[in-house]
Amino acid sequence: MRHFLEVDDLSIDELRRVLQLSTQPDSPKMLDGQGVALIFEKPSGRTRNSMEMAVVQLGGHPMYIKPEELGIDTRETAEDVVRVMAGYHAALAARVFDHGRLQRMAATDAMPVINLLSDVAHPMQALADLLTIEQEIGLSDVGRVAYVGDANNVWRSLAIGCSMLGIDTAVASPPGHGPSELDVDRVLASGGSLLVTNDPQEAVQGADVVYTDVWTSMGQESEKEQRLDAFANFRVDSTLMSRASASGIFMHCLPAHRGEEVTNEVMESSRSKVFPQAHNRMHSARGLLSWIVGEAMGR
Repeated sequence: MRHFLEVDDLSIDELRRVLQLSTQPDSPKMLDGQGVALIFEKPSGRTRNSMEMAVVQLGGHPMYIKPEELGIDTRETAEDVVRVMAGYHAALAARVFDHGRLQRMAATDAMPVINLLSDVAHPMQALADLLTIEQEIGLSDVGRVAYVGDANNVWRSLAIGCSMLGIDTAVASPPGHGPSELDVDRVLASGGSLLVTNDPQEAVQGADVVYTDVWTSMGQESEKEQRLDAFANFRVDSTLMSRASASGIFMHCLPAHRGEEVTNEVMESSRSKVFPQAHNRMHSARGLLSWIVGEAMGR
């Protein structure tokens, strides 16, 4: 039984295999006649659409489940939920507030559990990001991926994935919003180097990829004004992009708050790959599902 709660739940070879499978639109129908439970405690248009279509492309039936339909840990424990779902579906994928809930589900080993987003990690986004970098530049040709902004779950999973593939990363955040020591250790344990700085220009210098995310994520609305002040000098604009490699690209996991973390000029520039990146959420989901319900389970 295999689960995917963070990118390094895969070995390096397995990560490369998932990315390879993501490029095969005519994948075998690994889910023919089977369902995949999609539990959403937090809504997301990209995640729902990409996962549902990936399941359909593999011949399966996606089942979108709202939080009130289950009442996890109020009406029924997370462990009981996943054991019940294992009788209906080939895999369970969940977008949750608390990473610990996913860990408890996976610990039952009742069925493969996939992290669609938690407060700790966003590995499905990282797969799409790595697939985009491979298509636009080539993973073996990337010298540095620079992340500007809050060192959040998106940053962590991307940095771990890059590190596994030998890609150096840099993260520039205002004081108090940088990575934790535990996250830094986990990134470095995967093999690559990491620059942690409070200076966006230092992080972006010569980078092949410049990446950012919203300054205020879902659930942080009460912190918005404080965050707007803290991140005011961390906006990705054309001046900051000019410090990147001449062929460097811009990426964003979306949704974007244009005029805050990134200017409209950068979003609409030829260097911006945010929409191919968003489309790759579906392709990478198909690749991961193909692997986890097919090769990883010996089907």
